[in-house]
Amino acid sequence: MAFRELSQPIQGIIPPMATPLAAADELDEAGVERLVEHLVAGGVHGLFLLGTCGEGPSLSLRLRRQLVERVTKQVDGRVPVLVSITDTSLAETLSAARHAADAGADALVLAPPYYYPVDQAELVAYVLRVVGDAPLPMMLYNMPSLTKLTFDTASVRRLIEVEAIVGLKDSSGDLEYFQSIRGLRSLRPDWTLLVGPEHLLAKSLELGGDGGVSGGANVWPQLFVQIYEAALASSDTAIAEQNAVLRHLIDQADRLRSIYRIGPRTASSVIKGLKSALSVLGICGNHVAPPLVPHTPPEREQVAEILRSLGIGTAAATS
Repeated sequence: MAFRELSQPIQGIIPPMATPLAAADELDEAGVERLVEHLVAGGVHGLFLLGTCGEGPSLSLRLRRQLVERVTKQVDGRVPVLVSITDTSLAETLSAARHAADAGADALVLAPPYYYPVDQAELVAYVLRVVGDAPLPMMLYNMPSLTKLTFDTASVRRLIEVEAIVGLKDSSGDLEYFQSIRGLRSLRPDWTLLVGPEHLLAKSLELGGDGGVSGGANVWPQLFVQIYEAALASSDTAIAEQNAVLRHLIDQADRLRSIYRIGPRTASSVIKGLKSALSVLGICGNHVAPPLVPHTPPEREQVAEILRSLGIGTAAATS
């Protein structure tokens, strides 16, 4: 399969799209359609499928492929579609890469293979092997809290030289690390650096980042697009009014993150909060993939109250 280059840079707000489910191993196709249109209408700059918020590791290979085919067909080139191909098996990773390309995706996303610990030399060798056989450009995905392995700065320094690797999404939450990777951009000006944690979006842009893979954009895409645009404007001007607008938008995003603090605080709290919020908005149900369990009705009502307090779902929130 011939290598296909990007038609446009990967930058801006690229939500890690939630995966609407009708049951444990059944895609909610109507929910997918509504969610995709909700995001595209909200002005996002791309979609990232099968990441953490998309519950990728918990979904069957069949359902993952079904989602990729469904979304790429519906998007039809309106925004870039990025697909996670992370797996513990090299063969399955490469199979996912080829399928994503066949379906019409624009780029791949690869996190370190989890379960067996590997050293940095092994990690670099693994990435090079995947990239050598992958038919699409690839972004690295640094997610140490879940993969238990970091792409350290020296490894990124080695991999940034590979033309087919076009950037990195950093979900470490470590701004010192983020800045160390930002410092490598002199070696590759076209390289993209995205941040995962929503609360670091504005700061990462101030430090020279290119955008965010913000889970909350599933619920309120316009807000995160506005933060992105306001942060870029603030970097070009010292106008106090513009900075005040950005502070207000950041405050709104901070309030929205309260949906992640309902029920037991675990790594899955974000997924449960997003699914409950999307169900409150009538986009899809709150089904989550096992072993997770959804919010209880009282917990879902707490999410609904947070959305009401922000006016989300009203004309004011979506204008």
